[in-house]
Amino acid sequence: MGDKQSRELYDRALSVLPGGVNSAVRAAPEPYPRFIRRGDGGHVIDADGNRYVDWVMGLGPLLYGHQLPDPVAARIQSEASAGPMYGMPTEIEVEHAEFVVRHVPSVEMIRFVNSGTEATVSAIRLARAYTNREKVVVMKGGYHGAQESTLVEGDSEHTHPSSPGIPSDFAKHTIPIPFNDIEKAKQVFEAHGDEIAAVITEPILANVGIIPPVDGFHETLRDLCTEHSSLLIWDEVITGFRVGGLSCAQGKYGIDPDITTFGKLIGGGFPVGAIGGKAEIIKEFTPSGDVFQAGTFSGHPVTMAAGLESLRYAAENDVHDHIHKLGEQLRSGLAEIIESQAPEYTVAGTDGMFKVLFTREGPASFNNHCETGCTQRSGCSRHEYCPKSGKDVKQGETERWKRIFRPAMLEQDILLSQNQFEAQFITYAHTEEDVNETLEAYKEAL
Repeated sequence: MGDKQSRELYDRALSVLPGGVNSAVRAAPEPYPRFIRRGDGGHVIDADGNRYVDWVMGLGPLLYGHQLPDPVAARIQSEASAGPMYGMPTEIEVEHAEFVVRHVPSVEMIRFVNSGTEATVSAIRLARAYTNREKVVVMKGGYHGAQESTLVEGDSEHTHPSSPGIPSDFAKHTIPIPFNDIEKAKQVFEAHGDEIAAVITEPILANVGIIPPVDGFHETLRDLCTEHSSLLIWDEVITGFRVGGLSCAQGKYGIDPDITTFGKLIGGGFPVGAIGGKAEIIKEFTPSGDVFQAGTFSGHPVTMAAGLESLRYAAENDVHDHIHKLGEQLRSGLAEIIESQAPEYTVAGTDGMFKVLFTREGPASFNNHCETGCTQRSGCSRHEYCPKSGKDVKQGETERWKRIFRPAMLEQDILLSQNQFEAQFITYAHTEEDVNETLEAYKEAL
């Protein structure tokens, strides 16, 4: 059908929106993005009427694709019809908090906010106040939203802001280390342990490809934080209620963080964020404590209804089992394709996430490889070639992915994320037919 309407809409948008978009990554496809008119289950239809199998899925907030289960939709409509919002407490906030506390191992108390960025900003402020320290350790290639404390580049001794507009004084309080570098983590704590308020990390790097932890990495961070009275913050904005199901990635990996940040799925597709953790820490937020945190739209009743009912439905049905089964089927199919057509590339992902990383080197043999996506297993024939850090992904063929591969998939009606770095998501709405169609497209495009 072509893309005339998307082109014209983008032309209009350039006059009134910076870069023609409201979030930078949306402008990444060249020469312009496809504008979406509506969703339909596991698919989207663009402004020109083109229909795609959708693996972007809002960049993570959708567990059910573009068609909510009837009980979820009914609860959302009920809350919306009762009134837009109140600026007063509601029962649905309490119910949602009780559900999260019941299912996520480390969470004893929770504060709902409006975005993942707001959650991580508040979590770092809380950690600094609770410990009376200022330095924060972050992972290179990790993403914790558009905030000053983590938009930092450099090494542990020489840092600078990664965006104009951030005072250089902010960066001096942030210590970047490579994800999966156990020795560097130990060195940083040896040098600065009594100054470190917190370590903030994603369980899996999910915004720079998909990179799982090597054995012992998260355990080392947990031990170092305990030893030095620092807080461990797990950013589960992307992984929360997707990786590991209702217990989140911390349940899957058996790690007990002090603070967890949430977003995306905890709001059922509506704007949301949350900070959960040990009660003695979280209660330091105002009004029970002195750490200021507030928001007009925090705990919005429609968002709370969407988040709670979507997670309840998942708990009462085989939602995650379906998603994880399709994920294994898709990633194992991709591994077979990669082995025969592009052995230097890497299949990444777990549970409801997947990606093919355009790495530049591969093993001579695929014997004993990770069959459903890289798990950083030391016995895997690909172990030394699989990305261990964000730097490894960035050294891949990222331009080939963006300029040649993604457009070739789009021509076959498969919508992938906007660049090599953003994760792709499987939902309850996707089917085996969607998986098979996608695998055939990968064969053709690669």
